[in-house]
Amino acid sequence: MKDVKTVGIACLNLLLIFTGSVLCAMAIKGILIPKQFLAGGLTGLSLLIHYVYPSLPLGLIYFLLNIPLFVIGWVFVGRRFFFYSLAGVIIFSAVIFWPYPVFSIGDMVLSALAAGILTGVGSGIILKSLGSAGGLDILTVILFKKFSIRPGMFVLSFNGTLMILAILRIPMEMVLYTLIYLYVSTQFMNFVLIGLSQRKALMIISPKWEEISQEIMNRLQRGVTVVRGHGGYTRRELHILYTVITFTELSRFKEMIRKIDPEAFVVVTETLEVMGKRIGNQPHW
Repeated sequence: MKDVKTVGIACLNLLLIFTGSVLCAMAIKGILIPKQFLAGGLTGLSLLIHYVYPSLPLGLIYFLLNIPLFVIGWVFVGRRFFFYSLAGVIIFSAVIFWPYPVFSIGDMVLSALAAGILTGVGSGIILKSLGSAGGLDILTVILFKKFSIRPGMFVLSFNGTLMILAILRIPMEMVLYTLIYLYVSTQFMNFVLIGLSQRKALMIISPKWEEISQEIMNRLQRGVTVVRGHGGYTRRELHILYTVITFTELSRFKEMIRKIDPEAFVVVTETLEVMGKRIGNQPHW
């Protein structure tokens, strides 16, 4: 039974990597190359080399450029992620050889948007698995684990620097269109990767704190921490409630607060990541 479950998990993750790789390959072969756009990371570098030396297969270039990163990945990332990523590079390098239809989009901005959506969704699906498709994914995972730097923000910063250097090699118009593509792709990648699993941290100050805390625990099934404090102006003792909920629970929480105490002071903040058995959303890398 355990072996069947393990095989099932492996097949699911390979399917996610395959699906995401096909979407990314569709964007590259169907939009980026016909429009002569660049991309970010190792894919962008591979495209640049391919444009200069068209006889070199794009998939082979991408595979060879990943070798040094996998040496780094062997040291800094988990073995499970490493081997799934190795499979991801092989899959992505293979599907990039397939023929794909060219998207008949005349407008360059719309082409950049379409490519960004396909790549962002594809990259997010790949990172939903236990691995990656290589490239900057390995570096983003290392930086996320060590320094909590969001994958999308790192990729956007890296690619922005790459585009500044690319101005020396390609026309300015292509660089600007590529920047649109990169921005859209990172936003969609973050949405697919984090999306509705984004956690919200809340602080509530209300004289009806006991009733509110009971509702949070009973109705939302979330834990609450009660912190004692005092008002800076009134100097009166008060109680501060701190809790973490999911994005989808936020509307119910607001409704509950309005019914109990419409004048309650509530602060809602986004979280980068949350570790915990019941409410955690830390990635599995």
